[in-house]
Amino acid sequence: MSKPRTGSFGPKNIDVFFTSVSAATVSSMSTVEMEVFSNTQLIIMTVLMLVGGEVFTSMFGLQLARSSFTNHESPDTIAHEVELGTIITYEKPPSGTDLENNINSSSTKSLKYRATRYLRYVVLGYFLVVHVVGSSLVYMYVSLAPSARKIMKTKGIEIQTFSFFTVVSTFSNCGFIPTNENMIVFKENSGLLLLLIPLILLGNTLYPVCLRATIWVLDKVTKKAEFNYILSNYQEMGYVHLRSGVRCALLAATVFGFISVQFVLFCSMEWNSDAMDGLGSYQKIVGLLFEVVNSRHSGESIVDLSTISSAILLLFIVMMYLPPYTSFVPTKCWKKKSEKECKSEEQGKNILECVMFSTLSYLAIFIILICITERHKLREDPLNFNVLNITLEVVSAYGNVGFSTGYSCKRRVKGETGCTDSWTGFVGRWSNSGKFILIIVMFFGRLKSFSLKSGKAWKLS
Repeated sequence: MSKPRTGSFGPKNIDVFFTSVSAATVSSMSTVEMEVFSNTQLIIMTVLMLVGGEVFTSMFGLQLARSSFTNHESPDTIAHEVELGTIITYEKPPSGTDLENNINSSSTKSLKYRATRYLRYVVLGYFLVVHVVGSSLVYMYVSLAPSARKIMKTKGIEIQTFSFFTVVSTFSNCGFIPTNENMIVFKENSGLLLLLIPLILLGNTLYPVCLRATIWVLDKVTKKAEFNYILSNYQEMGYVHLRSGVRCALLAATVFGFISVQFVLFCSMEWNSDAMDGLGSYQKIVGLLFEVVNSRHSGESIVDLSTISSAILLLFIVMMYLPPYTSFVPTKCWKKKSEKECKSEEQGKNILECVMFSTLSYLAIFIILICITERHKLREDPLNFNVLNITLEVVSAYGNVGFSTGYSCKRRVKGETGCTDSWTGFVGRWSNSGKFILIIVMFFGRLKSFSLKSGKAWKLS
């Protein structure tokens, strides 16, 4: 990476690599203060977060779906033939004949190919509109709000860089903010928090819902068969983020249900806490809502997590562990798999799949390994280095969230003159071995979709 902003301090190579991995895996785990990075480095991190976001990476899946046409004729040729009328029959073929079946098959393939192309345009448009509109609104707010503009001037951060960096980070659910304090410094700017909350949901947990709603609107407005085909044949489109209308409704209900439960518990336990000092009732409501929305996958925070209760931290750990599209689906909504599908799944299992552990088992192994690498600090500095803080850090890295309790010199049992507080994550005080293990956890979490069904060969009975 390029040179840091300050010449007096330069991050170590392991910290630079750790930050790059954290940005690429949209994890926002930090080992150095964000204000150390120059404007050029922030732009580089913005690019890493942009290409590492779920919506951007899913576009490659659409490209693969487009190239999945393995027919003897090119899909483009089929499409042009059907559209230009080169497939012509002078007499209507008898029903059920091979000629009629071939024409219907070609027409269906052409429609599917055009629907895949339309879906690519919709996802790309969705991606661009959110970033352009979001960046513009954040830029306008920061420019017009005196308190926010003063913060930018004091910290020497360009408003344009801050706006685009923050929107990209929020939409990709990374959680990096160009300020050392993350969003704590903006906890009184309720307008900015309200602008970012929808971006968090649009880029992750509610993406399938918003995508289907967008396609539904386009179908009603344009009356094009391609959009209707996408809605009716979502499983055949080869795009994992497409869901049925019922599943989207259940997903939305689950997301807002989790937010409501967390919001009620957070308000009941932290309303009058030190973390909320100086805020009015309206600012507290917006700030607590912002915090619980971020607990699933974004990791932006307006409070110091080390100051909130252990019960809330445990709740956050559970929320961070859950995959983004977790939803409550009643049993009657599940369709039973056919015997043929079940047999094909059983035949697909190999020895590796049978011996793999569950996700919880791997997380437990990672926590144990980190407790081993940091065993001396666990013994000498128990208030900072404890199993709960380590568990929060590991699960946060696995969920690609970025929540961290940080590190405080005031909590040290043995006072040392050389200790200085800094706005970095808890992992910033770990050994290089511990940081390397957390890098593996971040990659493991970013690729969690390939391991969610692991461990089923183990029977706990």
